[in-house]
Amino acid sequence: MRNSFPREGWVEVICGSMFSGKSEELLRRLRRAEIAGQKVLVVKPALDARHPGAKVQSHDGRSWDAHSVQRADEILLLPGVEEKRVVAIDEAQFLDQDLAEVVQFLADRGKRVIVSGLDMDFRGYPFGPLPNIMCIAEYVDKLQAICSVCGQPAFRTQRLVEGKPAAEHDPLIKLGAGESYEARCRGCHEVRHVNNLSMLDG
Repeated sequence: MRNSFPREGWVEVICGSMFSGKSEELLRRLRRAEIAGQKVLVVKPALDARHPGAKVQSHDGRSWDAHSVQRADEILLLPGVEEKRVVAIDEAQFLDQDLAEVVQFLADRGKRVIVSGLDMDFRGYPFGPLPNIMCIAEYVDKLQAICSVCGQPAFRTQRLVEGKPAAEHDPLIKLGAGESYEARCRGCHEVRHVNNLSMLDG
């Protein structure tokens, strides 16, 4: 049955740290697809509530209307998804691991699937479904920001709590922007390690 699917589908990944221009690049590709007359469907996780309404928005203020979903499999139930040529998923790190299967399903049916998100969490570990999707994608672009400390290319996301590096046991997901996060290079990235005894001692 697999051989009966259209063969022109593929998967693109846009990843990198915060402030690396992922949303700007996603919006650029969507604008080009629209100019080419391709029907576009844009999706974002409901968890990402940083901007009012269901929109994909870049740090420079550009935006695109999007559908909000709680789970990856809801993408397949969105109105009009079957007729769209391009399906774009922003902030994909906030969705569940089923996203990789959903992306494969869509690409196998001839769709261009663009997935954008953080590939590493604030600790520097692989984040959510992005690493698996990078493995199955035809095209992967890992963007770099500028380190806020030394000015070198940055590919990690530094979380700050009251101006200090977050601890390794802090919650994995905390929505925020410039007030809570910075882009850092490998040498300037910090994670505060707290042993169990010191935590118990307060």
